Amino acid sequence: MRCGALSIRARPACGGSVAIAAVAAGTGAATLLGAGAAAADPAPLGTTSVTTSAVADQAKAQTKAAAVKKAAAAKAASWVHPVSRYTLSASFGLGGSMWSHKHSGQDFAVPTGTSVLAAHAGTVVKAGPIGAGDGPAYGNAVVIRHANNTYSQYAHLSKINVRVGQSVGTGERIALSGNTGNSSGPHLHFEIRTSPNYGTAVNPVAFLRTVGVTL
Repeated sequence: MRCGALSIRARPACGGSVAIAAVAAGTGAATLLGAGAAAADPAPLGTTSVTTSAVADQAKAQTKAAAVKKAAAAKAASWVHPVSRYTLSASFGLGGSMWSHKHSGQDFAVPTGTSVLAAHAGTVVKAGPIGAGDGPAYGNAVVIRHANNTYSQYAHLSKINVRVGQSVGTGERIALSGNTGNSSGPHLHFEIRTSPNYGTAVNPVAFLRTVGVTL
């Protein structure tokens, strides 16, 4: 009896077991590496490096997002100057004929139309003429309530850009400085209060120093 021709160069004895599987002539099947075993396809070249790069990019993006979030949180928690450039003029507690009592805030001499910024995030509780209810001496004014029940007041404004009930962020423009009310020249009158109303002001320079703002 003639053995079938093998597709590989192996000539075992007829009927003997073959160490590797071979297909008999005429079947057309592919030669296998071993009985019952198949070769796995290798991973495409460069797949590992691409995956590593994607993971690194994602890590960088997450780090950047965390840094931005942290910076935003720090800004929201901070206090800032109510105007960027200024000359300090009348100080808190100063006496004189300009006031019926002692001066209740700190004045920042600035040109009319200078951007007035919210010194800290909060909610507008007063905004309007006649000192927004605190009297004509203040001219156009705004009062903001902050999270710790501290209030900041901004007076002698030429224009008001916010309304009562509006939430504002730290450093957000709320008005333009002016010379309205009882004023001897263009400036911002700035107060820190323990209530929204006239008569509860504390030294704003000393207060701002406790929150990291030096005038």
